[in-house]
Amino acid sequence: MSEGEKLIPINIEDEMKSAYIDYSMSVIVSRALPDVRDGLKPVHRRVLFGMHELGIRSNSAYKKSARIVGEVLGKYHPHGDSSVYDTMVRMAQEWSLRYLMVDGQGNFGSIDGDSPAAMRYTEARMKKISEEMLADIEKETVDFQLNFDDSLEEPKVLPTRVPNLLINGASGIAVGMATNMPPHNLTEVIDGTLAYIDNNDIEIDELINHVKAPDFPTGGIIYGYEGVREAFKTGRGRIVMRAKANFEESNGREAIIVTEIPYQVNKADMIKKTADLVNDKKIEGISTIRDESDRSGMRIVYELKRDAVPNVVLNTLYKYTQLQSSFSVNNIALVNGRPQLLNLKDLIHYFVEHRHDVVTRRAQFDLRKAEERAHILEGLIIASDNIDEVIALIRSSKDGEEARAKLMERFKLSEIQARAIVEMRLRQLTGLEQDKLRAEYEEIMKLIAYLKDLLASKEMRMQVIKDELTEIKDKYGDARRSQIEYAGGDVSIEDLIADESVVITISHAGYIKRTSLSEYKTQNRGGVGQKSAATRDQDFLEHLFVATNHQYLMFFTQKGKCFWMRVFEIPEGTKASKGRAIQNIINIEPDDKVKAYICTQDLKDEEYINNHFVIMATKQGIVKKTPLEQYSRPRQNGINAITIREDDELLEAKLTTGNSQVLLAVKSGKLVRFEEEKTRPMGRTASGVRGITLADEKDEVIGMVSIDKNHINDSQILVVTENGYGKRTKLVDEDGEDVYRITNRGGKGVKTLNITDKTGQLIAINAVTDEDDLMIINKSGLTIRMRIDDLRVMGRATQGVRLINIKGTDSIAAVTKVLREEEVDDINEGQENGTEFDNSENNENQE
Repeated sequence: MSEGEKLIPINIEDEMKSAYIDYSMSVIVSRALPDVRDGLKPVHRRVLFGMHELGIRSNSAYKKSARIVGEVLGKYHPHGDSSVYDTMVRMAQEWSLRYLMVDGQGNFGSIDGDSPAAMRYTEARMKKISEEMLADIEKETVDFQLNFDDSLEEPKVLPTRVPNLLINGASGIAVGMATNMPPHNLTEVIDGTLAYIDNNDIEIDELINHVKAPDFPTGGIIYGYEGVREAFKTGRGRIVMRAKANFEESNGREAIIVTEIPYQVNKADMIKKTADLVNDKKIEGISTIRDESDRSGMRIVYELKRDAVPNVVLNTLYKYTQLQSSFSVNNIALVNGRPQLLNLKDLIHYFVEHRHDVVTRRAQFDLRKAEERAHILEGLIIASDNIDEVIALIRSSKDGEEARAKLMERFKLSEIQARAIVEMRLRQLTGLEQDKLRAEYEEIMKLIAYLKDLLASKEMRMQVIKDELTEIKDKYGDARRSQIEYAGGDVSIEDLIADESVVITISHAGYIKRTSLSEYKTQNRGGVGQKSAATRDQDFLEHLFVATNHQYLMFFTQKGKCFWMRVFEIPEGTKASKGRAIQNIINIEPDDKVKAYICTQDLKDEEYINNHFVIMATKQGIVKKTPLEQYSRPRQNGINAITIREDDELLEAKLTTGNSQVLLAVKSGKLVRFEEEKTRPMGRTASGVRGITLADEKDEVIGMVSIDKNHINDSQILVVTENGYGKRTKLVDEDGEDVYRITNRGGKGVKTLNITDKTGQLIAINAVTDEDDLMIINKSGLTIRMRIDDLRVMGRATQGVRLINIKGTDSIAAVTKVLREEEVDDINEGQENGTEFDNSENNENQE
């Protein structure tokens, strides 16, 4: 160790701590975060200032990028050349910045992630809007600081006329903090800023009327508004972005065409990852993907398979690919050199504050210059008024210094005025030039008065800011690119499932499944039927329902419990499969059975649930009405729908609007018809009131139908017996007389079918129309589908006609009706023959 030196021991922990804090503060303040005033990080500011110093304006020739980078590196930014060039490139990419700041010529990369050409090949110049960011910089409007080697000065901030931080956003990772600010629309931002200037106490909710949402350079759709509102109010939020897509048909096939993708998504990567998902069978329904983008715009084509549902495939793409992505807003910017989280109002406030500072400093500079010029003009006017004496005085002086001194003494002039007179050109002695002097003096005195008024009045300064902002809006404002879909939200599971019609079957032993309705085919009356489901020994299909995937299915059990499920949650099976045990799907008791179902729309829709009722009937003839609202909050273990009395069980439940007539039918062939109003609404735990009186102990209710009063005249009732006989009867005949008279609730009823040994007892009752098809299922598992209009309308007390040929000891297990489907062959046979089908969607008629 040399003489005079000494070692100072330092704790390594303290040294590491202080060194790291110094480093992190340097990154935060001098590299990664934008200034709230001009919205720029140091490197962006230096690139623009470097171009300004080189004189590369929007109306000048392009200059090589390498020359600009060299200027910025050598004078202001002592870092790697790639950091400067990459910054400049991004400022020239139309998919990166909402409002471009650099006008690039050459290969500046692509949205597919291609690299730009080297800086020796590309050229650049400023965009017009960038000049607005540097306007008035020469008027001492902003503070300057020394550069890295103290040889030059650079601006600490630009005197921008443009609210750059809001319109172009920013992103950066510092140490221990990061920023991610979305771009916005210039017109909207300026409208919001003007509204803020008019009323500094404006609420953010009012600002949102002007600045509606971020506006991304790549367009797309902002899906859902909660994240936007959250970001505007707090400075943090998650904005979901979706690609803009539409459907086209070519060569008989549907295709999804994507024309805009979310911000910061690499198109080539996205297509490659989507193709991988399709190959791995994670996304179904896509046959080919093509990128047909060209200079006229983006166009990605997803060609679909013949049986694919476009909406479902698109929703699946949204869920699993970058066609939907999110932008996490984190508005951190430097305020007075300190990082701060800012909401929308804060961002506008600090920009307006900066503009006010710039306008004030510009006015002070202009006033100083005007007063200096006015001072000189006063001297020149004095000289021109005494021109002969001035000339004589100058001619008699031996040099300029003496002339100046004599002028100052004779006319009481300042040194500056005297110097201006001595340096005056002879042509200024002409009469015209003298008039010009006086006119200029008058103008400048007006300017001085205006500038003094401006500096004395904040209202005037604010008006200047408003006028300049309006000018910027008129010059550069444009329409929004990103659409806002206010109703959007996260992709829910039902968006990925086609809302198609399905058949739900439940067997006697409690096996449930759903099968596409198109698997069933229409047969002529009297046919033998086709095999429908593989049932276990002595098991048979007992219930058959038709619904659509998105509906809600409510299960009512014979013990009076109600369970709730989405139709798509029911396990899928083929027509021949036996399905899953209900016990494995809902928490039903082992000795309980599902007896009725109701398909409803959205149970969260208040208007819907408050205007609908559930009417229930039991085997012993008890009926009960409960508002649907009581069933809108399901529980895992089910809820009580009705208190069932001893030796009784729930048989049927129907959805009504409160304006119906109820028909109850019993085994012995009788039927009672009464007004729904006769049954008052009750709570879930009530046990109900008498609906029909049974003929004897062996008699029991076999079904209930509810018919809206508005459709009474065209309503028909279909009854079926266990041995395959059935008939349809009108409720009101051609003369307008009731076929089944309306009686009071609780009566014995009237005959609905002539019961004999040949017919067997009544087993089913349905409300039908000519447009319906009938589906009958035997205990042996055979199904048959027939047209209702094949059955003629008969009288009330007749025996009916044979609907299905019953073999041996077989009998009918269940009967239901479905909407008419176009008569088609079995879908599998059709595909073998290369035929395309239009399988029209089928829903069950809601009674």
